[in-house]
Amino acid sequence: MSDEVDSAPDEIERGLEATLFASEEPLTVEQLAAHLGDCEKPLIRDRLKALQAHYEMRGVRLVERGKRWHFETAADMAHLLRREKEQVRRLSRAATEVLAIIAYHEPVSRAEIESIRGVQTSGGTLDVLMEAGWIKLAGRREVPGRPVIYATTPEFLDHFGLASRRDLPGIDELKAAGLLDPVDEAFEEAMGQTGEEADSEATSQEDCNAAPEADENGEECSAAG
Repeated sequence: MSDEVDSAPDEIERGLEATLFASEEPLTVEQLAAHLGDCEKPLIRDRLKALQAHYEMRGVRLVERGKRWHFETAADMAHLLRREKEQVRRLSRAATEVLAIIAYHEPVSRAEIESIRGVQTSGGTLDVLMEAGWIKLAGRREVPGRPVIYATTPEFLDHFGLASRRDLPGIDELKAAGLLDPVDEAFEEAMGQTGEEADSEATSQEDCNAAPEADENGEECSAAG
């Protein structure tokens, strides 16, 4: 197999291109290697990168999502393919919060989700996310009761255009995009101010402790009540 690869390296690219084009689902490097006659994985990765560069400016792109490769329409060409279809139901705030918690903390149990949210989570909310294909059962936590734990899926990464969970936005990015609730931001700001006031009060008290001499009216500093 290696002699054939060395003599006609372009055949590997053509084979990958044909396989990915015909596949109904994204494929891993391991699956592609097996499909092409147990090619070496480093060789497959190298040819995938070459194909990715070839399609970079084309109407379709070769992308990797969650360690799986597939072709998708270039973002700036998507408007040409739009058609009338049933609109997907918008996620409720509860479902959005649960999805975010799972994405940032996976694998996570329902009890852990509720602990982070501070409220109970209905089974229906998890069902909606599972029906959308964005979360899945990821086993059971090895603790008393062995609760079910949840994790995101490759479909979640694909839908939100993420190569992996490492590409999830940070807090600063969410703020910049206006995706944090104004109430949450106001609370955070208020907590910051409270912290500054506490620091100021502590500094004043330290000054008193350091210099307990009488003030202009002959009174000494007293501890804050």
